[in-house]
Amino acid sequence: MPHATCQNTCRDVHGHPASGSVHDHDHDHDHAPDAGAACCHGHGHSHETEASATTIGQDIGCCHGHTDGAWWPLAASGAGALAAEAAHWFEAPWAVSAVLAILAIAGCGLDTYRKGWAALRHGRMDINALMSIAVTGALVLGQWAEAAMVMVLFTLAERIEARSLDHARRAVQGLMQLAPDQASVRQADGGWRDIPAKAVSPGDLVRTRPGERIALDGQIESGRSAVDQSPITGESLPVDKAAGDPVYAGTINGTGELHYRVLAAAGESTLARIIRAIESAQSARAPTQRFVDRFARIYTPLVVLLAVAIAVLPPLLGLGGWTEWVYKALVLLVIACPCALVISTPVTIVSGLAAAARHGVLIKGGVHLEQGRLLRWIALDKTGTVTHGRPALTDTVALDTADPARSHALAAAMAVRSDHPVSRAVAQGLDAGPAAAPVEDFEALAGRGTCGLVDGRPHFLGNHRLIHERGLCSPELEARLEALERQGKTVVLLADEHRALALYAVADTVKPDSAAAIRALHALGVRTAMLSGDNPHTVAAIAAQVGIDRAEGDLLPEDKLRIVGGLAEPGTAVGMVGDGINDAPALARADVGFAMGAMGTDAAIETADVALMDDDLRKIPWFIRLSRDTHRILVQNIALALGIKVAFLVLTVAGLGTLWMAVFADVGASLLVVGNGLRLLRR
Repeated sequence: MPHATCQNTCRDVHGHPASGSVHDHDHDHDHAPDAGAACCHGHGHSHETEASATTIGQDIGCCHGHTDGAWWPLAASGAGALAAEAAHWFEAPWAVSAVLAILAIAGCGLDTYRKGWAALRHGRMDINALMSIAVTGALVLGQWAEAAMVMVLFTLAERIEARSLDHARRAVQGLMQLAPDQASVRQADGGWRDIPAKAVSPGDLVRTRPGERIALDGQIESGRSAVDQSPITGESLPVDKAAGDPVYAGTINGTGELHYRVLAAAGESTLARIIRAIESAQSARAPTQRFVDRFARIYTPLVVLLAVAIAVLPPLLGLGGWTEWVYKALVLLVIACPCALVISTPVTIVSGLAAAARHGVLIKGGVHLEQGRLLRWIALDKTGTVTHGRPALTDTVALDTADPARSHALAAAMAVRSDHPVSRAVAQGLDAGPAAAPVEDFEALAGRGTCGLVDGRPHFLGNHRLIHERGLCSPELEARLEALERQGKTVVLLADEHRALALYAVADTVKPDSAAAIRALHALGVRTAMLSGDNPHTVAAIAAQVGIDRAEGDLLPEDKLRIVGGLAEPGTAVGMVGDGINDAPALARADVGFAMGAMGTDAAIETADVALMDDDLRKIPWFIRLSRDTHRILVQNIALALGIKVAFLVLTVAGLGTLWMAVFADVGASLLVVGNGLRLLRR
């Protein structure tokens, strides 16, 4: 049968039928319960991603309750605590100080006691439980004013920290608010009516006036305008749009009115997929965060045991009175919870993810954000990555002089069925139209070209490798191919089972920002390699033009996989830049896989580790710098949190620590690491 003939012929070329691949990174994301959050919150961490704000709140608000309410009770409690301190200072009767202190604690600390009691009932020692024990112990010891002031300062710090963490929440929540809630939809009677965007169906015609945000993904049917796509891609200049061009939810229409046909429901828009990807990224624990969580499991129980030992052993050994050592133990309890340590990593990671999203760089998890700093090799596909991916037909040579018109018609018929940029250039150059010859059993040959049946006979349209493997090359043909390839052109040939029928040369142009991106990578100490299925002469010419270190051509997908694996060195990472589908094996092998021009491409957003929403290659060095800045801030935060804790532990054991100092050690360190992590949002 003809079908079997074509399939068997294709298998002779590459061993198995070509099929689309999906880039499926099998990274080991640790979704174990967040021990750090359990220690500090008193509840398990949920990885459900129903709302971005909820996820972020659980991740970076893990130590202090976010008390939202009126400030006047706290102000009144602060006044009461100051009055209790004044009564103690002026040696008023102890009852005066006690009453004022109890009123101050009741005014601002009941919520802390409630949360602390809930944690203790579940066998957890979170910050609320530790603070409740410490304040109660101070009251029992008669330290009325100090107990009240500690509770007031703790509650005040909670409020300040909550407001600081809101910056990180709002950074990602802003993405959710880009798309308008209403859309103006064409009705059956020809009029327009505003309806909720979530009620609009694919196929509906929507109108966007000048200056409005576009509500849904679609394709323009009428109108011209410049659209600001910076909210999604980070592009600095508006993009001119006309009939036939795509538009995306959340982008901003310029000066013209646009009518566009909806292509996806509100929940399936590019913006919605970005938000879901960020939510998923937040639920995956970054390596540093997993380390901190494991450390927190050990740190808090050890410090609590140390506090119990300090309260009991010295008095039993005759080294002091019970009041002195119990007070020291209470101070240790306040600084026992590793809140600053636990909060230091998620707030930094979330800030980095949000900053990247604002610049059109979608990072699919903290693990990839951290790995970026280790990149020492970046492998790049050529077409559509370094070049525009819009080659044009430059040479047409009919080798079958008996019927050249038929050869060109066959080539056009096969080229128009492929989505490869080179095939599209051939189809456009040959003006393929409805009259093209019918092709049956069309199939893609990975890394080689395509094949199909025309009039029951197999025909091939592919690269030099394909023709060579078919045994159809001659010295004369080789000479022609080499001459064109040395000009930096890509050559494809049309052939049947017995001979080459025609050859077509296309040329692509280098993107203006490619050379600058390669220079920026070199400045960061990252070497570059171009991996392409194109002929080696063309690949070498393009690589030399932009300054790429290594050029490899005539590669099959498995060849790219092998080379990417060979670039890996211990302690370093390798990145691969491709389209997320055709380069799937190499992308999967790379430590960080980058997809270019992912806006509007479902597969790229779903499969890439890092999706660049436009075609700007300069965002890869930007991502590496962001990764290095993130790591530096993570190290700073961990060192700061641990350093302050250790310092106050030493001061307490030496008898120099007080409950006031303990509160500043715990809450002050938390505020410092939050502020330090939020610096990434200013990038």
